[in-house]
Amino acid sequence: MAPRSQNLKHRTRYSHCSQPLTRHTSRAMGRIFILLFAVLSLGWAPPALAGVELSFHSFNGSVIAGRYPHTFVMMRGTLDGTGEAVDENYGFTAKKVSMAILRGPVEHDIMIETPEYLAKTNRHFSVTISDEQYHRIVSEMRAWRDAPGKYYDLNTRSCIHFVGTIASIVGLRVEYPDKMQRRPKKWLNHITALNPQLGASAIK
Repeated sequence: MAPRSQNLKHRTRYSHCSQPLTRHTSRAMGRIFILLFAVLSLGWAPPALAGVELSFHSFNGSVIAGRYPHTFVMMRGTLDGTGEAVDENYGFTAKKVSMAILRGPVEHDIMIETPEYLAKTNRHFSVTISDEQYHRIVSEMRAWRDAPGKYYDLNTRSCIHFVGTIASIVGLRVEYPDKMQRRPKKWLNHITALNPQLGASAIK
C-alpha cells in the first residue's frame, strides 16, 4: 500500500506545481505582446494620403470691389512623387480693365487670388489630379502668362477659355456657348451639366 500512497502524493505535488507555471507563462506572453504592439505603434504609421485636388471657381462680380465676373482654378494637396505641398490658384485676365477690352485683344496677365477673395467665390466642383496633370496645368498656365503681345481676348482667350483649357487637360467635356462667353458662373454650371460623373450640382 505504501507505493500507492507515494504515487498519490507525487501526483498531487505535480498538479500544484503546474498551475502556477501556466499563469506565469500567460503573463509573460501578455507582456511580450504588449511590448511588440508598443514598438510597432512607435515605428509605424499609416501612409499619408497624397494627391492634388483641382477645383473650379467663379466670382459673381462686385461693383464695390471693382471686379467683373471671373472664373479661375485652385490646386491644393500633395504631389505623390515628391511629397511637395501644393497651394496655388490661377486665373487669366486683362492686365488693365478698360473699354479697350471690348474692341479686341489687350495685354494679359495671370491673376493669383488672396485667401480673403477666395472665400467669396463659388466653388463649382473638384477633381483629384495626377502629378502629370498637375505639371501639365502649370506648363499651360506659363504658356498663357508668357505669350507675347496682346493675348487676352474677351471672345476667344478670356478667363473662361483658360479654365476650359485646364478642364480639358483633366479629361472634362468642355463647350463655349456664345451666350455664356461673359457669364463665368453660368458657364461653369453648363460644364457641370456636361460632366455628370462629377456628381456636382449647379450653383444658383
